[in-house]
Amino acid sequence: MKSSKVVLDTNILISACLKPGGLEAQVVAMVQGGVLAMYVTGELLVEYRDVLLRPKFHGIRARAEALLASVDALALPCTAGERVSAASDEDDNRFLECSAACKADYLVTGNLRHFPALWNTTRVVNARGLLDELDVHPVTGPQSGPTAALQLP
Repeated sequence: MKSSKVVLDTNILISACLKPGGLEAQVVAMVQGGVLAMYVTGELLVEYRDVLLRPKFHGIRARAEALLASVDALALPCTAGERVSAASDEDDNRFLECSAACKADYLVTGNLRHFPALWNTTRVVNARGLLDELDVHPVTGPQSGPTAALQLP
């Protein structure tokens, strides 16, 4: 089975750290399990690090550092093409650029209103929308395997 290509908005990573048993964490666990292929640009890696390591997130620092190490190890590099300005928040355009460059199947975000519903061939969805699209049922208890909840310190 071919892995779906995804680009994850920073807020998905934050939510995964804040709620290790939540839907966003399940999406990240699917990346870690090889079910999803995550793509990033250098700019996205910088944003992930800058945001996740902010002092206001000191309570999830260990999880954030573990997640960043996982992203560094698993995410596939992509070089963005030309700049776009389709998102309502300028920084969110970097996610659209990455999605277009890697021909992502999905851009997963917690802020659907900031993005167009479709960007080139990329569908913009939230975590629940992705799980529904892939016909994956949310994890509700301790499980293991590629769709289990995120396991971080």
